Amino acid sequence: MSTSADFSALAGQVRRLYTEELVKGMAGVVSAAETAARNQLDKPADYATGQRRRNTVAALQTGSAAWHQAIVGGLRNAMLYGVSATRPGDLPRSPRGVEDKLSLVDDDTIEREILGSRLALAIMDKASWEFTDLRSRMAVLERREELEPNDMMRAHVLARIAVDAWCNAGLSLEAWRDLQQVLHEELAALGESAYHQCNQWLAAHQVLPQVDLRPMIKRGSQGASSFGALPSRAGGGASTPGVLLPGNQPATLARSRPAVMGYATPGMPRGSAGAVRPAQHAGLADETRLMTAATPLPRGGDHAEAVLGRLNKLVGRQLPEFTESTQRGTSRSASPGLTAAIGLAQQGIQRRFRVTQPGAQASVSPPTLIEDLQQRKQVLKNAAETPVERATIEIVALLFQAILTEESIPATVRVWFARLQMPVLRVAVGEPDFFATTDHPARKLIDRMGACVMGFDASSRAVGDALEREIKRVVQVVEAYPDTGRRVFQTVLTEFEKFLEHYFKNENETTRKGVSLAQQVEQRETLAIQYTIELRKMLNEVPVQEGVRQFLFQIWADVLAMTAVKYGGQSDETKNMKRAAADLIWSASAKVSREDRAEVIRRLPPLLKILRDGMASAGVAPDKQDEQVRALNNSLAAAFTAKAAAIPHDRFEELMERLETLEELLPDSQDVQIDESTVLDLSGHESSELEVATEGGSAPTPAMLAWARELQVGSWFMLDFRGRNEPVQLAWQGLRRQLSLFVTPSGRCVLFQQQRLAAFLQAGMLLPAQDEALTVRATRNALARLDVDPARLLN
Repeated sequence: MSTSADFSALAGQVRRLYTEELVKGMAGVVSAAETAARNQLDKPADYATGQRRRNTVAALQTGSAAWHQAIVGGLRNAMLYGVSATRPGDLPRSPRGVEDKLSLVDDDTIEREILGSRLALAIMDKASWEFTDLRSRMAVLERREELEPNDMMRAHVLARIAVDAWCNAGLSLEAWRDLQQVLHEELAALGESAYHQCNQWLAAHQVLPQVDLRPMIKRGSQGASSFGALPSRAGGGASTPGVLLPGNQPATLARSRPAVMGYATPGMPRGSAGAVRPAQHAGLADETRLMTAATPLPRGGDHAEAVLGRLNKLVGRQLPEFTESTQRGTSRSASPGLTAAIGLAQQGIQRRFRVTQPGAQASVSPPTLIEDLQQRKQVLKNAAETPVERATIEIVALLFQAILTEESIPATVRVWFARLQMPVLRVAVGEPDFFATTDHPARKLIDRMGACVMGFDASSRAVGDALEREIKRVVQVVEAYPDTGRRVFQTVLTEFEKFLEHYFKNENETTRKGVSLAQQVEQRETLAIQYTIELRKMLNEVPVQEGVRQFLFQIWADVLAMTAVKYGGQSDETKNMKRAAADLIWSASAKVSREDRAEVIRRLPPLLKILRDGMASAGVAPDKQDEQVRALNNSLAAAFTAKAAAIPHDRFEELMERLETLEELLPDSQDVQIDESTVLDLSGHESSELEVATEGGSAPTPAMLAWARELQVGSWFMLDFRGRNEPVQLAWQGLRRQLSLFVTPSGRCVLFQQQRLAAFLQAGMLLPAQDEALTVRATRNALARLDVDPARLLN
């Protein structure tokens, strides 16, 4: 059994490994800075800027070795003298040798702190995932919840050492700012690499081979149910036994997405986004919080762009003309030999995966697919005429190798992804921006199809026949138009999006009823808001008791909406509800004559019956109905003694006319916002067939709200809701994505408002099945292989 001494020894070895990895890579950082400084001399600039650049080059020629030596010394001092950067000897000593005295902080020191902070943010922006895993493993080894604030493994310590060493080597802060971009990129990449090496070393020593971030979540005393067992990211859904923690408590090994766990937005204090519930439920806002303040959404759009940037940078080192053509983004023509070879390869793939019997399904094992892919790749490289073409073939082959070995893609769908390889290669050769942007329609099509078929357990979840037929049709259309490139991919992508909307609404038996109910909810809520807006306009200058006004705005507008959804806006039932509203307005206006008062008393019993029937049809509870009727009786009684003028007859007739044609006056539904400022509670729509998420989660940041708006129909998630932890698919989104419906494989439907959806994402109670798009993951896998053997690009 491992002892405390063993854990302490491992922690010490990790810090030595971390230090040596940084030291080993620092020469490359210095070299990159020198190269960037020389390259800047070739750029046009005014006299002052040019002179400063020349001074920077001269300073680096004499001071780069001192800077390198000072960084190495600072890192090793930090390792030898302790983990806190606040202790003597951790950072490079000042060459002046003057003892510190109490004094005002000078501008130079402030500038150093600013530059160090920016560098630390750049490192964490790139290395946040690796650092989060390493921090979890170090917490296990050192038996504490968190690293010290100034632990040498934190990014700001490396940043402080680098900036102070720069200044102590006689290099100016102006020179740092001129080279800031390359310094940030190189030091961030070095930091990420060091964290990665430490994680690999710890995993090899069985210290949390896979990291479970859920223990880092704090739940309040009123928190929702705890997470169930999340599936391992390595696939299959079952956790792997982990290393024993001190105290003999086993660690689960499921890894969840850090981005959904409450990362703070830069520049915004945690919790500043506002509560997701009214004040009486403010405790829910702190239900879950991740104990960190790293960058938000590391697996979002910025992450995808960063991965593509790394690919272009890596390939550019071997083949500069590849990066130049990618940056220009201009189309180019493939060589005739390669064009012919791609056509022959596509015909071979079609024959290989042709289904000869009706109803049969093509299904080939991944090893067979990879073997075919490797053979085709070599034939294509032999036919290519330029190094750029050979590099493109290699990268596309690596992308599809990763895609075709993705375990969560069902076998019957994998073959259709295999048939996309040649059309994608043709596009990549002719359109270099395929490697420069995540918005290329070919990438987006692969990602959208992948998101729809990649759940948590591909072996137990069959793809619907209609969805599989559509994927087959899309691939065959792309194959049929080999020369249209981007245009055909954009066309079929648009068609696929329309298909998904129709599929979940009409063809998928599991989601069809839920989508219909969700649409009714949205229609009712939208109409209720529209009716409220128009009623407010109509009664703006009409003398009516305040209690009646509030009843019409808060209760009767919803009754009108419910009736219009159920029977139609021009039905007799809806007209009766509009007449009841007019009668209530007239009855609540001032009554100065005996005849008017007698008429009110005569009309009141049938009017109250209609009001009760309307409230009952809208789902208002009986006790709430009684409360509303008592309030209305008080308002009507007050009308008998009101001193205000009665509503003129012609004015009342105008009101009646506007009520009858109310639907023609309603604002456009596109302009209606269904949010918590207008609809505080959707629980009235709850039924045995539709559950509504009205509580849970934590106060979302603006980044989480933006992410909630970006979720795409068809994607799979793991939902922790009401004591159940199960996979769900996003089946429907309303206007402006203000409502979202998730459906489980068994047909359980859960409806979210946008704010509540962001709260669940923030708390990690709604986790995406795939933490990044299919093509982004494939690109990362390709990067890993090219890092090991970059020469394969040219072979």
